[in-house]
Amino acid sequence: MATPIVPFDDRDGFIWMDGEFVPWRETKVHLLTHALHYGSAVFEGERSYDGNVFESLRHTQRLHKSAQILDFDIPFSVEQIEDAKAEALAKSGLESAYVRPIAWRGSEMMGVSAQSNTIHLAIAVWSWGDYFQDKMKGIKMTHAKWRRPDPATAPCEAKAAGLYMICTMSKHAAEKEGYADALMLDWRGQVAEATGANIFFIRDGAIHTPTPDCFLNGITRQTAIKLAKSRQIEVVERAIFPDELGTFSECFITGTAAEITPVAEIGDVKYTPGEITGNLVDDYDKLVRGKLTL
Repeated sequence: MATPIVPFDDRDGFIWMDGEFVPWRETKVHLLTHALHYGSAVFEGERSYDGNVFESLRHTQRLHKSAQILDFDIPFSVEQIEDAKAEALAKSGLESAYVRPIAWRGSEMMGVSAQSNTIHLAIAVWSWGDYFQDKMKGIKMTHAKWRRPDPATAPCEAKAAGLYMICTMSKHAAEKEGYADALMLDWRGQVAEATGANIFFIRDGAIHTPTPDCFLNGITRQTAIKLAKSRQIEVVERAIFPDELGTFSECFITGTAAEITPVAEIGDVKYTPGEITGNLVDDYDKLVRGKLTL
């Protein structure tokens, strides 16, 4: 994405932080915050459509689960966070927006061990458009050199900040080459996901998607599968290998930011967004706006 016209640290408005609203420019954390040095933060990416956060409760529940996986407890209940998100959205004055809750270890102890550090929580809300420009044309992707790690080496079921380091590196490399995103393999050499989205392929009327055994089973991913099944489309979750990429006719990625976005190419493999992808894009748009139910 292009650099925003208004820097994220220099905006009007308020951010909910540890139970109160703080002016946007004054929401500070200390330099020696553990999360900054050791990646001990978990977060969610959520979107509001017409004033309603899609799958809000599931996102908050996952935030709690992610924190528990990282061995800390968020000092606000699921219900309190739900209320805080609603208040933050209302205070922003926005109906269509991005919502970012984040929880992290504070600065009382500095070192690998930080068991006495305060756990903080903040919720920011800002205006948000399409993640990819002209997305229905299909985005162009390249191949990432970094791979999703063995789940025995990283907490892959948590939406943890530290897991996105290789995603940022891979996306930056892709953008420098003129691509919108990159396809990441896993440590076995199997297809995993894009840098911030899950991936799906279509062949002979069936949808194929990698089994989420070393990357996050995204909420939008699960929604896309339900939408496909509601149309009686077969969905196959399995190991997918790079040499299969050319055997598929369509490809799309899913995520809160990306929603459902068609893919036009991955490296030298071309795809043509077709009826199945188009129908799922339309269905998702209707679902998030309350015009369709599952």
